[in-house]
Amino acid sequence: MDFSRVELSDDDAAFQRDLRAFLAKIVTDEVIERDRVTGENFDEAVHLALGAAGYLAADYRSEDDGGFTPVRRRIWQLELGRSRAPWFHSGTTFMAARTVEAFADSDLREQVLPGVLTGEIRICLGYTEPEGGSDVATCKTRAVRDGDEWIINGAKMFTSNAQNARYVFLLTNTDPSAPKHRSLTMFLVPLDTDGVEIQPIRTVDGDRTNIVYYSDVRVPDSYRIGGVNDGWTVMRHALDAEHGVVEADSAGLQKIAVMSEHATLLAEALDATAAVVDVDDDSIAYRLGRDTARTEAALSTPDMYGRVANATALREVAPDLMELLGATAVLPTGTPGAADDGRSEYVFRLAGPMGIYGGTLEVFRNMIAQHALGLPRPTYTGRS
Repeated sequence: MDFSRVELSDDDAAFQRDLRAFLAKIVTDEVIERDRVTGENFDEAVHLALGAAGYLAADYRSEDDGGFTPVRRRIWQLELGRSRAPWFHSGTTFMAARTVEAFADSDLREQVLPGVLTGEIRICLGYTEPEGGSDVATCKTRAVRDGDEWIINGAKMFTSNAQNARYVFLLTNTDPSAPKHRSLTMFLVPLDTDGVEIQPIRTVDGDRTNIVYYSDVRVPDSYRIGGVNDGWTVMRHALDAEHGVVEADSAGLQKIAVMSEHATLLAEALDATAAVVDVDDDSIAYRLGRDTARTEAALSTPDMYGRVANATALREVAPDLMELLGATAVLPTGTPGAADDGRSEYVFRLAGPMGIYGGTLEVFRNMIAQHALGLPRPTYTGRS
């Protein structure tokens, strides 16, 4: 792995300055405070501004298609994280849009993709079910064909950002008698369709997610993505990107791991903690050094390994920072007397759900064991 610095050209340095200034203008203190209070992890004004300025289109497209060069894409990713822009859910839109581009018919592509690039269209993911856990292939949400339409009934849990999205990338069961990986069909369902009901759920860290109910929802067949009962093939295309197993670019400048922005927030909390505790105390200095090493190691770990390392670092380091700071560490950002202005409190709350977003840590560890280490599928003993 090459850790050498990339020397920016004059044009790339100017791009970084312009982007940093633009983000500073639109990602205001009020935007950050509102995001912390609401747990939305999304700001429409910020998203639309980035679309209008052409940044979304450049991020979506490849370099050959007029998108960012590898260097500028890395600058874009780093500056977004540094600005603390409410951005964690934007990846779902691009993930689903690329699947639409790969598998949907031309009319649906033309209906959806231009709005994705301007920021007007956002897409959320309808995978997990109330009783399904991480095994999305156990899908019970039914889609039954009725002429040129499908009638959908069921419910999906943890459909984050549904309240800000126009479509849901929805996994359904279209043949209950078939093996579970051969019974699935994907749809892009407009969320303003009759019979769709979005109910908010608050997570332990204060974020908002949703449970979405589908009651006799009628969707034209033109909104089907891929073949009937071929939904697993379609979904794997999207899951590979979500799990961080897409092919690295030749320049080695791609984002090192999914959700690395969370570890950047942890690094900020570490710096803020070091600024207020007694670093001349050997025991405190030792713990801060250990926490820094863990964080740096996580930030340097790529692909699905990095996904596990980032979550594990948050779960190990955030409680230690809270303990080092003392009782005032429990006060959130903006509260008078809050240690380190609430940064550690925020990452402490974020650490729990971090092990669940996009798949549990157990799922990722199994993926590493099977796909990277060549170990057999795990055998689970029955409960007594």
